[in-house]
Amino acid sequence: MNKPLLIIGGGGHASVLVDILRQQKREILGIVSPDMDVTRKVFQGIRHYSNDDDILNFESDSIMLVNGIGSLPYNNLREKIYRKFNLLGYEFETVVASNAIVSDYVILGEGVQIITGAIVQVNVRIGSNTIVNTGTIVEHDCNIGENNHIAPGVTLSGQVVTCECVHIGSGATVIQNVRVGANSVVAAGAVLGKNLQPNTTHFPAKPFQKIKK
Repeated sequence: MNKPLLIIGGGGHASVLVDILRQQKREILGIVSPDMDVTRKVFQGIRHYSNDDDILNFESDSIMLVNGIGSLPYNNLREKIYRKFNLLGYEFETVVASNAIVSDYVILGEGVQIITGAIVQVNVRIGSNTIVNTGTIVEHDCNIGENNHIAPGVTLSGQVVTCECVHIGSGATVIQNVRVGANSVVAAGAVLGKNLQPNTTHFPAKPFQKIKK
């Protein structure tokens, strides 16, 4: 039986998750955020808790948490919240949109989120607290690390490996058999065709025009 949920975060990413979970008829006890965007209709009718410590009023075995904090390059707030409440004995729900296509032969870590329209192929592993965002394609035999954000429209070709805390920006492509080191960023729109060292940012190639003579 599914446990009721508390959503941590009250912005755009949280609203996407709430929309998915409401479509799946999940019970949402509340949204925990000091600055929830009350203008978002998807949040209407859900109780608002303004302090993270309000979570401690719920027994850890009576609920599941959903990490609704978005993920940006060089910002580890999402990871810090996940680790904080994990250490306190709380578990995070894995969220898979109903219209995402996920092979039966995929291993998902705790708190993984696979958003609308994503495709995850056979023999993929995805580490805990990772987001596979809207319309992303993760091809066969990829190994995605913990605390990653695979942003909207990304393509990971077969057998890509990403280490922990990697951000791959919107519309980027990573070619097969490439390894992306920990704490690295593949910028939006970039194509990565070789291994990327840890703590490195890979930018798109600069466009150029060749004039015919």
